[in-house]
Amino acid sequence: MREVLIEQRNLRDNRRLRLVFAAFLIILAMFSVVELLHAEKAVIRDAASIKRLVFSKEINSTAFNRKLLQSADHGDANRIGTACSKDDIVIFQGSTAPLPNGIPAYTVQILNVCVSGCSISNIHVSCGWFSSARLVNPRVFRRVYYDDCLVNDGEALGPGETLSFQYANSFRYPLSVSSVSCC
Repeated sequence: MREVLIEQRNLRDNRRLRLVFAAFLIILAMFSVVELLHAEKAVIRDAASIKRLVFSKEINSTAFNRKLLQSADHGDANRIGTACSKDDIVIFQGSTAPLPNGIPAYTVQILNVCVSGCSISNIHVSCGWFSSARLVNPRVFRRVYYDDCLVNDGEALGPGETLSFQYANSFRYPLSVSSVSCC
């Protein structure tokens, strides 16, 4: 009986140790990403730059010795003092845990990456016949017409602000920004 109790205690201790180790790795990874972003005082200039940074499969040692984020057109991407555009709104979408009945679920993040301090309102997204088996707050994201969804109830999304929601459907909707208004 004593051996069984000792074995159970060892299993609990091993689980705790694994959880602590996993948490440590996650924190270490977060600090590494932050350090990578600040290594060359990188400036997020456009949606393509963010996608390259986040979804890059190749990280080499020379990445720390040169600029990490470059404009997509290799021109002057410094947007300070210029009007905003729909390119300043970036949409990321990824799979998340399915609903209990097995319907796939997705998390969507909508970011205002404008660096010039501009707020962007009336964000409209091409979304097809968007629908969800999981309730999505209509003030956050709703379909107005076919292939036209409204973000944040039309209200402004400030510079650097992120809005997120989850939806569930048998397939992932391709979402892309169709129009915005600059404030």
